[in-house]
Amino acid sequence: MREHSKSTNRVAKSVNDELPVSKTTSICPECNMIIEADIFERDAKIWIRKECPEHGEVEDLYYGSAELYRKAERFAHDGRGIYNPNVNKKDPVCPSDCGLCSRHKTHTVLANLVVTNRCDLSCYYCFFYSKRLGYVYEPTLNQLEEMIKTLRSQEPVACNALQITGGEPLLRDDLIDIIKLCKKYGVDHLQLNTNGIRISQDSEFLKKARALKLNSLYLSFDGVTPKTNPKNHWEIPGVLENCREAGLGAVLVPTVIRGKNDHELGNIIKFGINNIDIVRGINFQPVSLVGKITKADRKEMRITIPDVLEKIQEQTNGQVSMDDFYPVPVIYPFTRFIEALTGTPQYDLSAHFACGMATYVFKDGDNIIPITRFVDVEGLFGYMNKLASDLESGKSKTVVRAKMLFRIRSFIDKKKEPRGLNLWKILFNAFIRHDYKALGEFHYKTLLLGLMHFQDKYNLDLERVKRCCVHNALTDGRIIPFCTFNAIPEWYRDASQESQGVEFSRWEDLTGRSMKDDLYKRDIKKLAASPLYKKAYDMFLS
Repeated sequence: MREHSKSTNRVAKSVNDELPVSKTTSICPECNMIIEADIFERDAKIWIRKECPEHGEVEDLYYGSAELYRKAERFAHDGRGIYNPNVNKKDPVCPSDCGLCSRHKTHTVLANLVVTNRCDLSCYYCFFYSKRLGYVYEPTLNQLEEMIKTLRSQEPVACNALQITGGEPLLRDDLIDIIKLCKKYGVDHLQLNTNGIRISQDSEFLKKARALKLNSLYLSFDGVTPKTNPKNHWEIPGVLENCREAGLGAVLVPTVIRGKNDHELGNIIKFGINNIDIVRGINFQPVSLVGKITKADRKEMRITIPDVLEKIQEQTNGQVSMDDFYPVPVIYPFTRFIEALTGTPQYDLSAHFACGMATYVFKDGDNIIPITRFVDVEGLFGYMNKLASDLESGKSKTVVRAKMLFRIRSFIDKKKEPRGLNLWKILFNAFIRHDYKALGEFHYKTLLLGLMHFQDKYNLDLERVKRCCVHNALTDGRIIPFCTFNAIPEWYRDASQESQGVEFSRWEDLTGRSMKDDLYKRDIKKLAASPLYKKAYDMFLS
């Protein structure tokens, strides 16, 4: 199979004019047979088509803009993978030999630790929840410790960012002990994935977690109205207020579903900007269509990264545009430069170019200013690549540093830079003085807008899987790419968790608790009458 096959510049002229883009492998959504697939352009969009000998042909939308696909493809970059793969097989087959294997091209950038499959909600679009499965999966502290040790032992770059996830992690009584475990093994960035319901009711937990250096919440947030966000609409104001009290930042995570909440993307950004003192970013996630999804469901609900960006552009009246976003591996020149300067292997964001997009935006009065409006992003990245090449060829570090100091200002338009921001000084402190606290200060002044489209069985591209940088740890020592973990649950997620799961009645006997006690029941009238609620949503509900 060709890897990162480059698209031709010819453009498909009509719906019936299909332009081949690349060959890949995928799976049959019905039987999981590994089959060849074609990625092609039609009607200015990118599609994927595959055919199972038994179940026939499947075609699905892969990327909603061929133009944006080609822009993203220009920044494709393959990483070095890991030197000590967890699966020692001579010729591993993707994706049936995941673990990580020697063919994987990206080290673990963010690892998910699933600490429970119990939840106090039952959202229909969730990857999984215990009520549907019929058992409780909760790894022990000893098992979690071994998983963390495995992640931290990766070479040449140890995993340094973990997300505690579920289910709803707050249902575990020993969550503070789990946070301590992660920090015990030197994890710098620790994130808690939560719907926030229990956090809205318990400020003391958040203070304890922050004291242990929990870095942020990864907070479900699907819209600014009750209709689009029935999950936790009424509790969000309390969550953010408790975050303020504890000094803990939050990333808002909307699952975007066509026809359900895609009309509120601009307001979600406005909500984040209004709470920029505590909201560090918004990570839009186009829905992954898992489970028993019909062809009609796919057509109605499918939304891809370009579709989301187009709606953001429309709903912000162009304050944030499609052109402001770049794919994940665009950051490579910076990590390459630091590695060449220090001689130490760096975090390498070498995800597939179609996996995600991101930009930074700043609040300047009533305006939202993307970083691309005052920084020549591509010029700066190109220059950093040149400096890295100079260092790698043996040129003097002192000379290269001097060049950087002289030239880097030219990529920043001071007249358009938001008030109170000195980006040149931040870059100087980070790259010359190696004071990376400066980068932390940068994140306090800005809002990261990101998109990550996790795959499902219909659009699964194994070239993306090989480059996945978000992984899930299993109790048996394997590390599984997120999209195979969740898109093929019968091979990995469910197979692992069910083998260790405890059937409901037995779990209730062992714990003396009832599964029904987990379910959350809210008093909407009381929550909607609170001053916090009115302050948070006044501009959206009038």
